[in-house]
Amino acid sequence: MAVRAVVWDVDDTLFDYTSADREGMRAHLLAEGLLGAYGGVERALLRWREITDVQYARFAAGEVGFITQRRDRTRVFLGRDLTDAEADAWFERHLAHYEAAWSLFPDVLPVLDALAAGYRHAVLSNSSITVQEHKLRTLDLLDRFESVLCAAELGVSKPEAGAFHAACEALGLPPHEVAYVGDHPEIDGRGAAEAGLLSVWIDRGTVLVRPAGQPVAHRIPTLAELPAVLRADTRFGAPSTFG
Repeated sequence: MAVRAVVWDVDDTLFDYTSADREGMRAHLLAEGLLGAYGGVERALLRWREITDVQYARFAAGEVGFITQRRDRTRVFLGRDLTDAEADAWFERHLAHYEAAWSLFPDVLPVLDALAAGYRHAVLSNSSITVQEHKLRTLDLLDRFESVLCAAELGVSKPEAGAFHAACEALGLPPHEVAYVGDHPEIDGRGAAEAGLLSVWIDRGTVLVRPAGQPVAHRIPTLAELPAVLRADTRFGAPSTFG
């Protein structure tokens, strides 16, 4: 049966998270007088992302709340025992610089326009609804999606099948009638495929570790190729473009 809906990841799929993260951190550290303390923005950003991965994993595992992991990211990054108010204030200043650098990838609006009449659309993210709805609203995308589902509220995150199935249930469609588009070959690509969705990996070059093993998803370098993939839907027997 044909695909009837597309569920989207947000960061580094629709939204240029990597560029915004870099430019936002540069501006923030410069304003805070901390750029030299980390040996430059790239080293600072690498440290920030390492800390984020560790703290977000604690949140995903249910060990801490979303705000707590955000405060702990700040404390570990600065190496200081901040109060909640101090950690919140520092993070909010960082957030202001980060948001000032927000932008969509140039292939996003054309493909959403091209698919608007033929497919329903939703979002599934491993973030929180508060964060992603704000982002999508700021980028003037929120009204294009029937629903926005996020791990913080669902209680289950990608690549678990339950996260993808929750998105399908929100649309009232079985998994085989839904495509998922994301930038991570394992979390998005393999996770969606194993949950029974048509899995499409948009390879924007942001993932350093390449996938190994049996191909499970269609790999595309630009969203301009997505309409053809949706029309073809070669899950059942035809070669994949993954790898």
